[in-house]
Amino acid sequence: MPLKGQPGINVGEVTGDYRYEPSGPNPYYHWRSVKWIAEAIPRANFGKDLLYTLGAFLTICRVQRNNAEARILAMRANGWKPETLLSATTTGIATVSDEAAEDTDLEELAHDQIAQLIGARFKGHGLTRLVEAILQAQGYTTYRSPEGSDGGADILAGAGPLGFGAPRLCVEVKSDSAPSDRPTVDKLLGAVTKFGAQEGLFVSWSGFKTNVQKELAPSFFGFVCDSKRTTGTALCPL
Repeated sequence: MPLKGQPGINVGEVTGDYRYEPSGPNPYYHWRSVKWIAEAIPRANFGKDLLYTLGAFLTICRVQRNNAEARILAMRANGWKPETLLSATTTGIATVSDEAAEDTDLEELAHDQIAQLIGARFKGHGLTRLVEAILQAQGYTTYRSPEGSDGGADILAGAGPLGFGAPRLCVEVKSDSAPSDRPTVDKLLGAVTKFGAQEGLFVSWSGFKTNVQKELAPSFFGFVCDSKRTTGTALCPL
């Protein structure tokens, strides 16, 4: 199930037969029980040919192209790590039938390919350098922590040529292959106070676990949990 709020995919296993529930909420009368076995797996971990199917416009589709089922099971056995490290830069667009191409969201597929390229070329601290460059292009003056222990912030950024303007940002960047969890986000909230920043920005290459947004709801008026907002703490799933 492709996620709409971040570039990730939940993987479930159908555990029951088809059932019809006439008293169910409209329009959910038809259902099968599902056991969720993976949460927010980055889209970039899947091969481009699989993303053609996973990016289909159809709500329900059968993932069967290019031995898809066996490959997804192999990813599960390997902890949902990317299929290969080289596929992001060496494989071209998979050949698909006209019928499959018509059902494919080409814009989303293009975003997937860009993400795979960035993921391959900006590993680890490289993603921090990329985020810093974006902030500098937006007019911020930055300080980037060296590799290793960062004291709670990868980047400190202030508006203006000297960095004395507002807003003052405390930025944490995670390039891990797993979604960031609540304790990791909490560390940034503490760093905002520690460094005297006005706002915090958490950039997670693999997105966030589904409970992060929900559990931060009580802090909504103190910390904004939406990358489109301009105050508080923004969570940016890349």
